[in-house]
Amino acid sequence: MKKTLASAGLVLGLLLVPSGYGFDRVTGHHFASRSEVLAQNGMAATSQPLATQVALDILKQGGTAVDAAIAANAMLGLVEPTGSGIGGDLFAIVWDADSQQLYGLNGSGRSPRSLTLKEFERRGLSRIPAYGPLPVSVPGAVDGWFELHGRFGKLPMSTLLAPAIHYAEQGFPVTELIAYYLNRSAAKLSRYPGFTQTFMPDGSMPAKGEIFRNPDLAYSYKILAREGRDGFYKGEIARRIDAYMKDNGGFLSYEDLASHHSEWVTPVKVNYRGYDLWELPPNGQGIAAQQILKILEGYDLAAMGRDSADYVHTFVEAKKLAFADRAKFYADMAFAEVPVSELLSESYARERRQQIDPKQAASSVNPGNPALNHGDTIYLTTADRHGNMVSLIQSNYRGMGSGMTPEGLGFVLQDRGELFNLAPGQANSYAPGKRPFHTIIPAFVTKAGKPWLSFGVMGGATQPQAHAQILINLIDFGMNLQEAGDAPRILHTGSSQPTGEIMSDGGSVSLENGFSAGTRRELVQRGHRLQENSGSYGGYQAILWDAVNGSYVGASESRKDGQAAGY
Repeated sequence: MKKTLASAGLVLGLLLVPSGYGFDRVTGHHFASRSEVLAQNGMAATSQPLATQVALDILKQGGTAVDAAIAANAMLGLVEPTGSGIGGDLFAIVWDADSQQLYGLNGSGRSPRSLTLKEFERRGLSRIPAYGPLPVSVPGAVDGWFELHGRFGKLPMSTLLAPAIHYAEQGFPVTELIAYYLNRSAAKLSRYPGFTQTFMPDGSMPAKGEIFRNPDLAYSYKILAREGRDGFYKGEIARRIDAYMKDNGGFLSYEDLASHHSEWVTPVKVNYRGYDLWELPPNGQGIAAQQILKILEGYDLAAMGRDSADYVHTFVEAKKLAFADRAKFYADMAFAEVPVSELLSESYARERRQQIDPKQAASSVNPGNPALNHGDTIYLTTADRHGNMVSLIQSNYRGMGSGMTPEGLGFVLQDRGELFNLAPGQANSYAPGKRPFHTIIPAFVTKAGKPWLSFGVMGGATQPQAHAQILINLIDFGMNLQEAGDAPRILHTGSSQPTGEIMSDGGSVSLENGFSAGTRRELVQRGHRLQENSGSYGGYQAILWDAVNGSYVGASESRKDGQAAGY
């Protein structure tokens, strides 16, 4: 009888455990989806396995980490157009083994010079539309590739683009999650000229496993391989984009493309419990992750425990504070004075920390007052046998972008311009020739001045929240690299935004499966509004350098179609 009761209790216990827990693995945390990937000579982690394999092939041919990253990004523009493409922007952080330094590249494009704030006012718009010609800004990704390649590349660009050209012409089987997002995009974007001809030549989006080809994208890649970046910004591609936009009520012009340039920037760092997290300065949102961590550094998160109301509450309240500053200050630093060093200072973190009520969720949060001193996305990471590492993120925004698809080129133009604020006088207010507030952020971590971790998490405003959680999982909760990404995530939505929205109701908290009912119940008692969410928790890739064993450790997002692999 006792054995029967014990068995019944075991079954009942299993039934009460939230879904998302795995019981088949004999090592590591129960939520881990797989082991870390280990390799000595090179590593790549991307959101689609074919792109990962292309990166490895380039590394095996003697290419650098930058070469591999460019080849993988070109491949992702083909196989995962729901999150990337040469119609979008790019940011990267590169660890250069020769100089033992980090280099940052801001490859984001600017707004059309012929489109003014008065034009939006004339149209009676209080927000820039999500789709169509108005949110289109200059695509910066291609110039970003050539800037990176010119400084850190080794193999010819024609070699790097050859695999993507081959697959674009011969076809590839569409993977599960990408097929899902392709079909979701069809309803919104199929009304825009050129979209169906490029992505739905048979009248429908490809299903999982169906072979898809994009010969128009192969044509564009061949131009880049033959003519370089000027083939995009001053040659045939630029002329086609210009004509297409003029024919369809757009403002992006040949002159906007011809005058575009990326910007090499100095990454900024904060120290979190002995580890230096590096992010790029605005117009991106990377420093929000750093602000969150500096606030949280004043708490003993390990003692709180990952599945506790204390930890989740404290994390969410810190996020609200950082995002209030994000809404007010983050913008193109060529147009706005952003107090980066003050926002990341120890004293400012202490000041903001004091505003957290440990027992009550804040319904509204004001931005701080730092003293002013004058002075849907893909993420991939690669590493080569010489110790070079690349953290690269690239997207069109809103998945496939604006819907505007110039005929014969094989890609969609981005809609990043949607992220401007149309209210005048704000840091992120719209202006011609200005870079919009940007969500995509690469990250890098060093320890004692040496490379430790290249990582990123795709997914809009999820990104800085997830950056902070990845490091907390690694440093405070002692997880390995794969577990740190697989662990159930916290997502807060509804904060004040750089586009002008102000939080007045505290927003909403979503918790992935794996947080206990007791934690959820106590969060509600503290005033948090919980809501279900699916698919918004981001997509993680990471490579860690294990200095003790002299090898790389790779991890890939279990929520995506991707793969980490090495040799």
